[in-house]
Amino acid sequence: GLSSSMTSGIISQLGRLLDVPNSGGFVIPDVIQTDAAINPGNSGGPLLNMRGEVIGVNTAIISRTGEFAGIGFAIPSDTVKKVVPVLIKEGKYKHPWLGVSGSDLTPQLAKQMNIKDTKGFLIMSIVKGSPAEKAGLRGGDKEVTIDGKTYLINGDIIIKIDNIVVRGISDILIYLQREKSVGDEVVLTIIRDGNIIEKRAILLERPDVLESP
Repeated sequence: GLSSSMTSGIISQLGRLLDVPNSGGFVIPDVIQTDAAINPGNSGGPLLNMRGEVIGVNTAIISRTGEFAGIGFAIPSDTVKKVVPVLIKEGKYKHPWLGVSGSDLTPQLAKQMNIKDTKGFLIMSIVKGSPAEKAGLRGGDKEVTIDGKTYLINGDIIIKIDNIVVRGISDILIYLQREKSVGDEVVLTIIRDGNIIEKRAILLERPDVLESP
């Protein structure tokens, strides 16, 4: 590897969702995107700001060749401070979990459902036994095809979580990662059949593998 090396760049984006192979269908939320080169041997090393402060732990790159291609990712230091003490003490970190899958709402999906809102997360399916199911949330019941992709529509649309605006799934996952723990309650503001209602859910521990509903 290329250990004991340093590169420089900029923070390209915050709050990214990182797909991880063999993760059981889950993503890593709230990661930092940087164009500072992360090479084999750099993973686990610090991402520093201009003052030399650790702002993240280098984790992954997007590359088709295995070499750095301008996109690297780091776990934020705030997440590290939250997770690592629990790992040291208990050997495992319990991620809070809601148990929904679906799609960020788009103008095309909103048109199919005859609604004016174009922000939120459309629930297409709900995992059996999940907090979402226990809270009475609903998935979709009608298939539509948009640009060659199939969607289940007419499910609940999450527009707020604990009164924080939800534009898409990233807002939900980042909020749970930063602010919530297993056993906490969340208040979900949803659109159902054109009406705005609230549902309360008690977060459970995320399973190791995401099963189909």
